[in-house]
Amino acid sequence: MDNAFPPHRGSPGAISARLDRLPMSRHSWRLVALLSLGGFFEVYDLGLTATLPPGLIQAGIFHEPVKGAAGLTDQAAFAVATFAGLFIGTAGLGKIADRFGRRLIFTVSLLWYAIGTLIMSAQSSAFAIDSWRFISGIGIGLELVTIDSFITELVPGSSRGKAFAFNQCLQLTAIPLAAMLSWLVMPETILGLAGWRWVTILPALGAAIVWWIRRRIPESPRWLAAQGRFDAANDVVTELEAACDEPLPPWHAAQPTPPQAEGLRQIFRGGHLRSTIMLILLNIFHTFGFYGFNTWMPTLLASQGVSFVNSLQYSTLIAVTYPITPLVFADLADRVERKWLIVAACIGVAAFGLLFSQQTDPTALIVLGMLITTSTVLLSFSYHAYQAELYPTPIRSRAVGFVYSFGRLAIVFGSVAVSVLLKTYGPLGVFVFIAGSMIVAALAVGLLGPRTRGVALDRNPPSIQG
Repeated sequence: MDNAFPPHRGSPGAISARLDRLPMSRHSWRLVALLSLGGFFEVYDLGLTATLPPGLIQAGIFHEPVKGAAGLTDQAAFAVATFAGLFIGTAGLGKIADRFGRRLIFTVSLLWYAIGTLIMSAQSSAFAIDSWRFISGIGIGLELVTIDSFITELVPGSSRGKAFAFNQCLQLTAIPLAAMLSWLVMPETILGLAGWRWVTILPALGAAIVWWIRRRIPESPRWLAAQGRFDAANDVVTELEAACDEPLPPWHAAQPTPPQAEGLRQIFRGGHLRSTIMLILLNIFHTFGFYGFNTWMPTLLASQGVSFVNSLQYSTLIAVTYPITPLVFADLADRVERKWLIVAACIGVAAFGLLFSQQTDPTALIVLGMLITTSTVLLSFSYHAYQAELYPTPIRSRAVGFVYSFGRLAIVFGSVAVSVLLKTYGPLGVFVFIAGSMIVAALAVGLLGPRTRGVALDRNPPSIQG
C-alpha cells in the first residue's frame, strides 16, 4: 500500500500525508457524527439565549423593560452572561486542549456545561440564573473550540469543508428543537414545574451520553504526533486506513515545517499575523450579525407587531432552515474557495436583514428570516473550518480560541447595542447596525484572508491571493 517509509509512520509529516490521501469512509463520518452529537447540546443551549427569556418573563423571573443588573434589561443581562462565559472558555481555556489533548477536554467541557445548565434550571431569581448561565457558558466555549480542532485534525483536507457542513447540520438541528420546545412547552406547567425549567433540563442529557461518546472517539492523530507520541498516532491512522473500502494511493511524508515560536506568540509572527488580524475582525463583526439576529429573533418579531406565542411559532419555522442549509451547500464546501463563501454569506445577511426590517407581512417575515438564517449558517460552517485550517496543530486550539474569543466578547457589547438600538430606532436601526458589521467582516476576509483550498494542514501560512 505504501511505497515510501519515513523514519516513523507516526511522525508529524507521515501522519499528515497519510491522512490527506484518505477518502471519507463510513468510520470517518461516524467520528464526525459523534463529535457533532457532543456539540449538539451546546448549540441547543445557545439556542435558548433567544427563546428562554420570553418564558422567564412569563414566569415573572425576568421583567421587560425594567432594567436589571448593571442597568441592562433582563434579556440583555442574560445574553451578556452567556457570552461572557463563552469568552472565558475560548480565550482563557482553549490552550488546555493543546496541552492535554482534544479527547479529554471534549469530555470535561461537555460535563461542565451540562452540570451548570442543570443547576441553572433549578434557580428562581434573575441573578442566580445569569450566574449559572455564565458558568455553563465557560464549558460551552471550551467545547466548541475543541470540536473545531478535533474535526480539522481527523479528516483529510479534501473533505474538510463537507465534514464541517455535516457537523453543522447535526449540531444545528438543536436550534429548531430549542425553538419548538420553547413554543410548545414554555407556556405550560408540567408536574408542578414551569415549562422553562423543562426546556433547560434537556442539555443535562449530555452528561448521560458523554462516556459512551468518549469510548468511541480516538485522540487526534495530529496532536499525538505533535506531542511525540508516534506509536499512538500511527495506531489511530492505521485504524482509519483499515476502515476504507477502496485501495489507497501511496503517500510520501510531508517536508517538516521550519521551527516555530512557542506558544501563542506564534500567531503574531510571519504569515500568521495577517491571518490573525483578519480572523479577529471577522469574529468581532460577523458576531454582531450572527447573534444579533438569531439571539434577538423573538424580540425583533415582537417589535414588528407579532405576539409572544406567534413570535415563537415564527422562530420555530425559521429555525428549521438551520440543519437544512449545510446539506444544500455541502457540495460547494470543498469546491469553492472558503474565503469567498464567507464573503458571500456576510453580504447575504446584510441584504436580507435590511429587507426583513421593512416587513410586517407574516409570509415575508418568515421567508426573509429563512434567507438570513441560510446566510448565517453558510457563514458558520465555512468560517469554523477556515479559522482552524490557518494554524498549526501544536497551538491550534489556543489560537482558534484566541481569535474566537473576540467574537464572544463582541456579543457582550453587541447585546447592549441591539437593546439600545431596538428601543431607540426600532428594527431598522438594529439591521443597519447588523448590515454595516457584516460588510466590514466581508471586506476583512476578502482583502486579508488567505486561500486554504488544496493547501496541506500544518504547512506554512498559505498565499494571501484569493
